[in-house]
Amino acid sequence: YNASQLIPQREQVSLAVRSQLIQRAANFNMLLDDVSITALTFGREYTAAIEAKQVAQQEAERAKFIVEKAKQDKRSAVIRAEGEAKSAKLIGEAIASNPAFITLRRIEAARDIAQTMSESNNRVMLNADSLLLNLADMEKKASK
Repeated sequence: YNASQLIPQREQVSLAVRSQLIQRAANFNMLLDDVSITALTFGREYTAAIEAKQVAQQEAERAKFIVEKAKQDKRSAVIRAEGEAKSAKLIGEAIASNPAFITLRRIEAARDIAQTMSESNNRVMLNADSLLLNLADMEKKASK
């Protein structure tokens, strides 16, 4: 066995060493009950090479992860842009077919503003124009 085979094939190496030791011990009328390999040590150069290989593998995996994440981000951005384009198109069609849609959007915006302000600790006084509720003015402009 070479050094690179010792760790992954540790069990096979242990069995081979055990059988050889039992045969050799029998020549001296000794009986071995159990043999175990408890520690394997390698030279500094080999250990450094293994560590460098592991670091290189980790960096390759990290690079692969970064590339995959970038692909997912790209897909996400494309899907988001398509959704926003479709939303803008639908809003445009809704405004063109029903002018009351803008009024509905203003009411929704006013409701959001009022909700935010009601949950705030600060007290602010606003007139209807600030809340985008100047619907009466809109009706006047529409009738002219």
